Amino acid sequence: MTDVAHVEPVHEEHESTGVPTLKLGMWIFLSSEFLFFGALISNYLLYSNRAGFEGLYPAEIYDIPFTSVSSFVLLMSSLTMVLAHNALSRGDQHGTRTWLFATAALGAVFLGGQVFEFTEFIVNYGMKLTSNPAASAFYVLTGFHGIHVAIGVFLLLSLWGISHRRGGLSEKSGLNVEMVGLYWHFVDIIWIVIFTVVYLISLPPA
Repeated sequence: MTDVAHVEPVHEEHESTGVPTLKLGMWIFLSSEFLFFGALISNYLLYSNRAGFEGLYPAEIYDIPFTSVSSFVLLMSSLTMVLAHNALSRGDQHGTRTWLFATAALGAVFLGGQVFEFTEFIVNYGMKLTSNPAASAFYVLTGFHGIHVAIGVFLLLSLWGISHRRGGLSEKSGLNVEMVGLYWHFVDIIWIVIFTVVYLISLPPA
C-alpha cells in the first residue's frame, strides 16, 4: 500500500484580527484624527497666552455660559446616537429614524451656536482670523472641529434618508450605523477636550 502523505494545513500569512475591516479602518482613521487634533490644541496652547500681539485674545471675550449650553447639546447627541443604534439592534425602524434625526438636529444646533459665536467675535469685538496668532489658532481649531460635526450631521441625515427610501435599515447596514456612531462619539470626545483646554483652562495674557 502506498503511504498517504500527511499534508500540514496551510496557514494564512496574516491571522484574522476578528474585527471587521471597516471597523478596523475606522479605528485607524480616528487614531490619526486624535493626533491631528492634538497638534492643533498644542498650537493653540503655544500662542494663547503669548503677549506682544495686537488685537483681542479669544480668552478675553469667551461667553462661557453660552458655550457650556452648546457643549451640553452636543454631549446629549451622544446619548441619542446610542439610542439609535440600540433601536436598530431591536429592529425598531421608527425608533432608529427618530433618534438618528434627533442626533443630527442636536449637531445642527451646536453648529448654529458656533456660527453665532464666531459672528459675535468678528462683528462685535473685531477678533478676526488674522488679528493675532492666538485668534488664528482658535479659529482653526474650533472651525476644524465644526467641519467634523458638519460631516457627521451629513452622514446621520444620509442614514435617515436611506432608512426612509428603503423602508428601514437592514442588519447589513447596522455596521454603517455603528461606524457613524463611532465617528460621532469621537467628535463629542474631542469637543470635551477642546472645551476644557481652550475655554476653561486657558487664560488671557497678563
